[in-house]
Amino acid sequence: MSRPDARLPEGVLAVWKPAGWTSHDVVAKARRLTGQRRIGHTGTLDPAVTGVLPICLGRATRMAEYLQEMPKAYEATLQFGVATDTEDLTGRVLEERDASSLTEAKMTEAVLAFQGEIWQVPPMVSAVKVDGKRLYEWARQGVTVDRKPRRATIHRIEVLDVKAGVPRPEIRFSVRCSKGTYIRTLCADIGRSLGFPAAMAELVRTESAGLKQADCLTLDELAAAIEEGRLQERLLPADRLLAHIPSAAAGQPEAVHALQGKALAARRLAPAASAPGLWRLYREDGAFLGLFRSDGERLKPVKVFHPNEETDRE
Repeated sequence: MSRPDARLPEGVLAVWKPAGWTSHDVVAKARRLTGQRRIGHTGTLDPAVTGVLPICLGRATRMAEYLQEMPKAYEATLQFGVATDTEDLTGRVLEERDASSLTEAKMTEAVLAFQGEIWQVPPMVSAVKVDGKRLYEWARQGVTVDRKPRRATIHRIEVLDVKAGVPRPEIRFSVRCSKGTYIRTLCADIGRSLGFPAAMAELVRTESAGLKQADCLTLDELAAAIEEGRLQERLLPADRLLAHIPSAAAGQPEAVHALQGKALAARRLAPAASAPGLWRLYREDGAFLGLFRSDGERLKPVKVFHPNEETDRE
């Protein structure tokens, strides 16, 4: 495997996505600013949504699938009294009803009832594939297709603010959830549980891949950091963000064997990687060697990372 070009930035960059930009727009802008063509994000945000958008540069793109699997957090505003074909306020109105009879207590109780494991029908504006096409492609053709419910987990949900006593009451809440949770659908389902139409009025992603707003740069701040030569200090090693995956260190000759893509004896690592599943593997000097999967006795390579030239120097 060839070594990475040391002149190009590598790692994970937390960007605060502005409203009106697609996730692809942000990646394209970051590509132009950094000069790194090997770049991608770890989870699409709709154009109207703002928030944390982790961007992987260089070899960090190989870790994007694992960063995407991590829980995400949002702050959402739900509006009762209206339903749309997109389940948010940008869509075509399907139903309107006066919801002023809803009390703060009823709305709060309904929101909190959705904590735990839930089932959702993916919205027609999502990227789920049905019969070879993504749902949003079907929707653009004016076609609504049958979708199978999918399981999601709401790890935590908390009510932040409530506006009651008006025809279109609102409730703002924070939620920490599993990958693949549709917040717009959560809003519609909460309304349905109370017998009223409802739609998502606003959404902000507050956490993704363990990164929060305090970790983020705006696009203007990113441009300034690059101009001032400070980009490197804002890049995070992808492997360090995967702290939920256990790690082990390899001495000689296991470290050499790891870089050759060979299987390793679990007992010869520190600690012994005897628990089945993914492990992050490091050299004794701290250099990241890659992700390996243990069956309890042996580790087989999943993604091998050759240390860069500076780290590899004796």
